[in-house]
Amino acid sequence: MRGIDDLVNVDDPAWPELQGMLRASSVPVQALPGDINEGRRCLLQMQVSARSALGALALHTGGLLVDNGWVRVFGGGSGSVADERLPSLAQVNRFPADFDPDWRPETSLVVGHDVVGGVFALNGGDPAAAGRPGAPGQMTYFAPDTLAWEAMEMGHSGWVSWLLSGRLETFYDGVRWPGWREETAALAFGQGLSVYPFLWSEEAHADLAATTRRPVPMREVLGVAADFARQMGPSDPGFLGDV
Repeated sequence: MRGIDDLVNVDDPAWPELQGMLRASSVPVQALPGDINEGRRCLLQMQVSARSALGALALHTGGLLVDNGWVRVFGGGSGSVADERLPSLAQVNRFPADFDPDWRPETSLVVGHDVVGGVFALNGGDPAAAGRPGAPGQMTYFAPDTLAWEAMEMGHSGWVSWLLSGRLETFYDGVRWPGWREETAALAFGQGLSVYPFLWSEEAHADLAATTRRPVPMREVLGVAADFARQMGPSDPGFLGDV
């Protein structure tokens, strides 16, 4: 186990390169202010250093709002959504209050959500045992239009680069409707969009623009998706993050 000073004080931190990527991105992105103490708590429990994009985001940001806030990337936020802050990686993944070298995420590390209930998670050491596709250390996505986990065939740093590359338009083809930007930008940090008929329904697949959307607590969006996945999907999706 490495101490916090070893994790923070590295020769080649990822933050300068990440800052450059944020400035150069063709996708609207906002880096939120974080809390240095919460960021250090995240690094210590995850045992990742500031050399990684995961560590840099935790240490230097309160998270990212990508593509008008459609995707929320978790970092070292602090406080609550009521304070107009994203929850931190520690809060979303229910880290212990004090460092516990024996603690591990139950299935995977949740690192991002989208506003319609999609979940981005980083596989742990044995994804197959957790019912997840892909290899250890690989990103996966819980898709709200299929109620299933999908392997993304990239690590966390590759995922961050991908988010900022402009390829989200293709990834979300068939899941976003005319006017989604305005509806997304109007959401509070603790809200997502409830879509009815549900995204996994034949009606939504046939005519997404005709669906009705309304802001609801993000916890509700995730809860509804998880409940239907257990009833109708291929399997129980497991932990989707605490928001």
